[in-house]
Amino acid sequence: MRISVIGCGYVGLVTGTCLAEAGHHVVCTDNDPERIATLKAGVIPIYEPHLDAILAENHRSGRLSFTSDAGAAVRAGEAIFICVGTPPLENGEADLSAIDNVARLIAAEACESKLVVEKSTVPAQTGQQLKRVLEVYRRNGSAEFRVASNPEFLREGTAVEDFLHPDRIVFGVEDEVSEKQLREIYRPILQRRFRCSVHLSGCPATPPPTLVVTTINSAELIKHASNSFLAMKISFANMIADVCERVGGDIKEVTRALGLDPRIGPRFLDAGLGFGGFCLPKDVQAFIRLAERSGVDFSMLKEAERINKRRIEQFLNKIRQALWVVKDKKVGVLGLAFKANTDDIRFAPSLDVLRKLLAEGAKVRAYDQEAMDRTSAVFPQVHCCREPYEVARDADALLILTEWEEFRQLDWNRIRELMARPLVIDGRNLLNPGAMIERGFEYYCFGRPMEPAATSFAPGQLTKVVSTSISA
Repeated sequence: MRISVIGCGYVGLVTGTCLAEAGHHVVCTDNDPERIATLKAGVIPIYEPHLDAILAENHRSGRLSFTSDAGAAVRAGEAIFICVGTPPLENGEADLSAIDNVARLIAAEACESKLVVEKSTVPAQTGQQLKRVLEVYRRNGSAEFRVASNPEFLREGTAVEDFLHPDRIVFGVEDEVSEKQLREIYRPILQRRFRCSVHLSGCPATPPPTLVVTTINSAELIKHASNSFLAMKISFANMIADVCERVGGDIKEVTRALGLDPRIGPRFLDAGLGFGGFCLPKDVQAFIRLAERSGVDFSMLKEAERINKRRIEQFLNKIRQALWVVKDKKVGVLGLAFKANTDDIRFAPSLDVLRKLLAEGAKVRAYDQEAMDRTSAVFPQVHCCREPYEVARDADALLILTEWEEFRQLDWNRIRELMARPLVIDGRNLLNPGAMIERGFEYYCFGRPMEPAATSFAPGQLTKVVSTSISA
């Protein structure tokens, strides 16, 4: 099938590339001509595992192409996937101006009937507005527009695999023709009948994806509800970590047992700095605003957001208590991206930590194998190092802000010898506390056992791991 993708950001690139991988002919367009030129040259502006190889292969085969002529892209596709950004406005609502611009473009340029698919994350009832705009601005009377919602559930760092091997696919439709066309688009993925470049030796033996067909309004709600629930789950784990700090529990032991309950599951129960990235924070805010406009006080979600925002200050308090005076201290930072396996720093907790440390006069060096260039553009005063051991050299403290597996595998004995003071403050509970203590480190984290003298600390105060019997 001929498919057009409008928007070559994160979601658009993954969507277009993976639809081409599934056998369709895909043309992608964007209103940034420099981005299109870069993609035509074979350079991908984001880091996402497997994406570069699959994009290059499908580009060479002719199944995937890029154009700065948005009108030509509209005319080329039988189905048009809208993958533009919906960033938050100052009041937390989603900015839908890009959706509106694309709708008017499609209405003006289409010469024949089209299936218009919302892939961008949008609040409920956006599809109804999209239908109205397409009708109002339609120039060719013979062109009919059918609108559908197909929310994405892509996780940065595993997005390609998530698209090609999803747990569920959601269609929000209002007519049988749209459903039939979407089924045809996703048939290779639903039936697993495509050549998968991610698993060259054979795809994992996982259950086939579940297809969920709903109304457009329900499909739009599913995406926001899913992300909001995950955000609440993370904030719940962080509150349990705070209780653990007060009563001497171990958050790792507690959440492991929690996760064994099939009604709860083990994922998104990692305590630490809290959630960041472009999706969860903005989707939580947008869902809260949608609920308010609908007359619903979503106080549970508001509290989850407040808990998440407090995590940064709690982490900074740990740094202040450990260092006593932050000014002029050499602080090394490991990890800048909001999560591992991405270069995305949007709404990353690391940025708030850096901002506060610099304001308090710390001398900051940082390392992240993918996110340093993006961070340097925001904080040129932070010295970015090309390897982690340079960050540790003569440092008074070393902070772990992203859960890169690389940091778990470092030679920590070497790092101890390089540091002016062997102090590690782990914002992601990444390392084995007992092993770090045995190596001679002062090691602080979230929600792990407190030494007896520290049991009178107020909430959010320093937790120092002294037990060597705790499992990682």
